Amino acid sequence: MRPVTHVAAGGLYGISDASTPSASILQPLSLRQHTQPPPGVQQLGNGATTPAGDALKVASTVIATGGQQYIRMPDIYPDFPYRWVSWDDWLQKVNKMVDDRLAATSTTNINGWEIWNEPDGTWDTEKAGPYNDGWTRTYRAIRAKDTVTPIIGPGTTIYNPTFMRSFLENAKATNTLPDVIVWHELSQGWQNIDEHVADYRALERSLGISPRPISINEYAWPDQVDVPSAALHYIAQFERTGVNDAERAYWFEAGTMNGLLYNGQPTASYWMYKWYGEMAGNMLPVTADGDLDGIASLDGTRKIANVVFGGDYGNNTVRVDRLTGFGSTVKVVLSSVPGSGRQTNVSAPTTLSTQTLPVVNGSVTIPVSNMDARQSYQALITPVNGPTTAYQQVYEAENATVVNAQRRTSTSASNGGYVGGIDGSADMRSQSFVDFTVNVPSAGTYSLAIRYANGTGATSTQGLAYNGGAWSTISYPPTGAWGQFANSVTTSVSLKAGFNTIRLAKGSPFFAGGTGFAEIDSISVTR
Repeated sequence: MRPVTHVAAGGLYGISDASTPSASILQPLSLRQHTQPPPGVQQLGNGATTPAGDALKVASTVIATGGQQYIRMPDIYPDFPYRWVSWDDWLQKVNKMVDDRLAATSTTNINGWEIWNEPDGTWDTEKAGPYNDGWTRTYRAIRAKDTVTPIIGPGTTIYNPTFMRSFLENAKATNTLPDVIVWHELSQGWQNIDEHVADYRALERSLGISPRPISINEYAWPDQVDVPSAALHYIAQFERTGVNDAERAYWFEAGTMNGLLYNGQPTASYWMYKWYGEMAGNMLPVTADGDLDGIASLDGTRKIANVVFGGDYGNNTVRVDRLTGFGSTVKVVLSSVPGSGRQTNVSAPTTLSTQTLPVVNGSVTIPVSNMDARQSYQALITPVNGPTTAYQQVYEAENATVVNAQRRTSTSASNGGYVGGIDGSADMRSQSFVDFTVNVPSAGTYSLAIRYANGTGATSTQGLAYNGGAWSTISYPPTGAWGQFANSVTTSVSLKAGFNTIRLAKGSPFFAGGTGFAEIDSISVTR
């Protein structure tokens, strides 16, 4: 098991401006990572009449929905495939993009410079020279101005072992290794993703390169990306193989979250991603059975198992294990969304049945009749009387948006995980914080209890802000040791009904900075 981090919730050019789509329609999706065009974007994609998606202009919406952004630098050009002009022109553009980002001192969620997109098909070797040389030259130009923001690449159209080996050998020799490894999973389908990840990891080891996070920042072909069960197959592979993040490909107009919305309203796939976005606690291991595959999570605090599956026709059964503590019988609500694709709005999932089923040796077997292979299905499993609380009250730090800090494990932590290394306070590129997206049923004052560890031997402080409001200071008295969580501090917050963003920060824009150090296990939000 590993913490729920919604690795495949995100998109390429999914957001076109600060209000399209609205943050409110995106928040239920728990979006993690986006790839957006650079400041000054000139690219006109998929029927657009004006450039859209400038990373700095959409930053407020991305932050409000819990996400971060890679900036795709070559989309400063108006054409695709890109039309190379000259090295002077390109480096001038690179310098301007970096300068614009550095001037945006309140924008914290830029976590990667993508030097080039699909160099195996769009790099002009005749005019620009070998791509590996171009990578090195551009990498050094970025680092001359920005020594902090990760650099990602190579961003090939497919996983190509020969291209990747040549790229990595050059990058290692020139001290320009990317911080995040990127390629696309499009025409090759989902079936080979596990083999690609394994091959890449073996290549790293053979070259003596430390493991890099893997980003698949474009996934699924046009006939797959907006079919709920097909997109689910990709998500299942990404969760299974441990990639860092993955983004839906840009086949539809900007501002639709890559087809999850049509005319501003949800499609069937939106609801499948919402089921994914509602996962909390730990991801459960899933074993596929032929074409039937899925994803699952277990929120041990509320006693909810959330299972999303699909891909097969006919009558099937799904077995869910690790239900110890749920009782001798469980309530199972089975729902579905149609395989209707891109241009059909769907107002909500369809509830197929509500059953009480026996738990045998910690497992429940769920019959599912008349399955449609294009549809996706959800089995929501709780004790017979429902979850332990009417709404989620405990939020694990390792499930939250973690910026310039690290997810770590400890048997003392409430879900086995916590966030440490919340140490940075220098500027918007290195400031450290954790953003919790909490959903409460009504507006009012809530008690906020923060479970923490502070091994400094003295009181430490962090900043607390919610929904972009004013900062207050949280003080953490010393505890026994790092990674040991038996202490909490409590304060109050005034929340609106629905989604709220709560930030705990060592450093953040408009905050002077915390003192000392503290680790965060979880927060509890109660009326």
